[in-house]
Amino acid sequence: MTGPDRRRPRTVPSPAEPTALAVPMSAAVALLASAALLPALAVLGELRPTWVALAAYTALCAVLGRHSRPVAAPLIGPAAWLFHNGFVEHRHGALGWSGPGPEAAHLLLFTAAALLLSLLPGLRRRPGRSAPRPSRDDWRTAA
Repeated sequence: MTGPDRRRPRTVPSPAEPTALAVPMSAAVALLASAALLPALAVLGELRPTWVALAAYTALCAVLGRHSRPVAAPLIGPAAWLFHNGFVEHRHGALGWSGPGPEAAHLLLFTAAALLLSLLPGLRRRPGRSAPRPSRDDWRTAA
């Protein structure tokens, strides 16, 4: 091969920015994590409709949203809502309806937490926000 190697270097994701979960995997993890949160709340004695349980499920949605694509937020929120409504608010796995206001607020809170945290990595990577880091091979292209 003659001349300089003009191929683009392979981009490897940095450990600080892991790749996002696929949408079906995000939904499955949301269901499993929501179920796994129930025993933790039971040990703390918070398996009742309090702000602690609501905050725990909101934090769970935010953490899952951080590792998911924004398209998965409409699946993460309802998955958390199912377990919060069935086992925390109305107990014994029976879904109940407290009216459109409270239920919509919980559903919106869980979905918004997942969506906001899933959008953060995209905001940091938008072009024009910050200068690109110079690579160690930039000095070769100037010559």
